Amino acid sequence: MTPNNMNNTLKFVLNILSIVLIAILSTLPPAYAQEEYDICVYGGTSAGVIAAYTAAKMGKSVVLVVPDGHIGGLSSGGLGQTDIGNKQAIGGLSRDFYRRLGKIYGKEEAWKFEPGAAAKVFSDYLEEAAVPVIYDKRVAKVRKKKGEITSVQLHPTDGTNNRKQVISAKIYLDCTYEGDLMALAGVTYTVGREDNSIYNETLNGYQLPEYLKQSGRHQFPDGVSPYRIPGDPSSGLLYGISNATPGKTGEGDRKVQAYNFRICLTDSAENRIPVTRPPDYDSTKYELLARLFKAQPQMTGPNDYFIWSRMPNRKTDVNNRGGFSTDMIGANYNWPEASFEERKEIFEDHVSYTKGLLYFVKTDPRVPARLQEFVSQWGYPKDEYVDHGHFTPQLYIREGRRMVGEYVMTEHNCTGERLVSDPIGMAAYTMDSHNVQRIVVNGMVKNEGNVEVGKFPPYPISYGAITPKQEECTNLLVPVSLSASHIAFGSIRMEPVFMILGQSAAIAASQAINEDKAVQDINYNQLKAALLENKQVLGAKQSKQ
Repeated sequence: MTPNNMNNTLKFVLNILSIVLIAILSTLPPAYAQEEYDICVYGGTSAGVIAAYTAAKMGKSVVLVVPDGHIGGLSSGGLGQTDIGNKQAIGGLSRDFYRRLGKIYGKEEAWKFEPGAAAKVFSDYLEEAAVPVIYDKRVAKVRKKKGEITSVQLHPTDGTNNRKQVISAKIYLDCTYEGDLMALAGVTYTVGREDNSIYNETLNGYQLPEYLKQSGRHQFPDGVSPYRIPGDPSSGLLYGISNATPGKTGEGDRKVQAYNFRICLTDSAENRIPVTRPPDYDSTKYELLARLFKAQPQMTGPNDYFIWSRMPNRKTDVNNRGGFSTDMIGANYNWPEASFEERKEIFEDHVSYTKGLLYFVKTDPRVPARLQEFVSQWGYPKDEYVDHGHFTPQLYIREGRRMVGEYVMTEHNCTGERLVSDPIGMAAYTMDSHNVQRIVVNGMVKNEGNVEVGKFPPYPISYGAITPKQEECTNLLVPVSLSASHIAFGSIRMEPVFMILGQSAAIAASQAINEDKAVQDINYNQLKAALLENKQVLGAKQSKQ
């Protein structure tokens, strides 16, 4: 065969191989499925569901990405005893949510409800608006160009190598409790407590609450030893006590207020799964609670150690109360910036602590008889969280990252001392922080961080508080991990308010698309008109100071 014939034969074979290879590759799924939308909502919280529904109803193509697979966040995760502050401040779809719940229970509105009922309402919103939902995938990478997010890359949350996706959108909404998308987009944020001096506040930073004899106020009375052998420092500290040095009032740090679960239990014999001994149960984790029983013998009832709120159909929303309760103090500091793998470990630690606490109270002979008899009547409901072992999949993330945006809400906004010119909704709850750490003070165990200050009217939240600084990102809104100081966030961070802000963010995003502007540059008067048309409550005319 001549050299020319050999070259022609080789070219022919290579062409055939190329055709075969192209044919094979065309049958394989792409490495990344690429999709385009007007609005991408990240986070399946109550705010995320409401935001996605709002965007769809406004005629925008929208996708909801739910990294943990759970729809509704805390509102369908056990918090049935709604933290309201003032109902008159709740408008728009947030109010509609509680009215839809009311229809389930034959009332005009329902502010106390079961997790399953809330889950149904959230599912109804998504079905009515035909919102596509991507479950169990997280944002792993964010692509930006000139301050604008161009796409986000989604990876399976469980870490497997399943099919990945790329989502492109004109506007993105970070509706996670942690602010994960915001952080990956390079937006400035903070974690923990600011020093009082930063915003000239009085309730931020280190705060050591006093013990109140009638309620405890989430504190230990004087005289409770923190040591394994009472009075003997050389024996070491009991479980859950930090060796951190007491600070100065108002001093800032990166510590995060405690998380817990809002626990749904039932006393219905037909619907009850007994509280049993967890496989990793360790009674020494609750030694401090046993000492607290001894230190305050006047407190023997369930509502001395828990907020035991009754829900419909013989169920509960159990929350933290007193010096030692469902809050796992000091165990969550890494959560806001942790990987999903690390968060899974922290989550399981909280599950173990909580189930162990219930078992301890039910069985340990040191528990007051009145409290033990009461708790023994309750168990996990068979008809709730069926796919999650009848225990909530939602940890109460009271605070994650907090954006530092165009406007920072502070204590002065909560009290009405400082007002805003661009309100997008109202907040009305007490400035509230749960305890942040459990330490040794003068040889005694003390909780630190609890703040409860209220008695102020509803106040408006600035549009600038959900808007990043323009030089950092022009097509992102953050209605949950919004721009607020630690203590102001403690007032804003209620589920009805998150739904308000989710709806307002979606309306603003739609307007930014219509005007072809950065989210920071939209016409506020036009936004205000749209918010009022959608029945948001904005309060009286305000001016920014």
